[in-house]
Amino acid sequence: MPRKGYNETGAKTLGPYSRAVESEGIVYFSGQTPIDQNTGKLVDNNIADQTNQCFKNLFTVLVSTGLTEKDIVKVNVYLTDMNNFAGMNEEYKRKFSIPYPARTTVGVKELPLGALIEIEMVGIRKKNE
Repeated sequence: MPRKGYNETGAKTLGPYSRAVESEGIVYFSGQTPIDQNTGKLVDNNIADQTNQCFKNLFTVLVSTGLTEKDIVKVNVYLTDMNNFAGMNEEYKRKFSIPYPARTTVGVKELPLGALIEIEMVGIRKKNE
């Protein structure tokens, strides 16, 4: 099963991976940390700004795949402090419409560059696209 990689121009990655990979109509979006793509640095150290930057990075890749937020079926969120859950959730609910994608939120010890959050997604391409 061949896979198609998406790596939009100008996007920075922290390692040897594609920003998204598609196989058989399923698009897997690599986890995005809150790195400002213009500066290459982590955004302000609060959960609201970091959550928004993660989604900004993810939705930039989403556009390059030709999908929309309505095509996202699963989201995984990684938090270094579960006390940030409510703050993340407030920002998260503004990014999707009802019915929301399925989601898992996991507390982790640490993330790259000292990020508070990392988010990954899975989308499905309609068969007629």
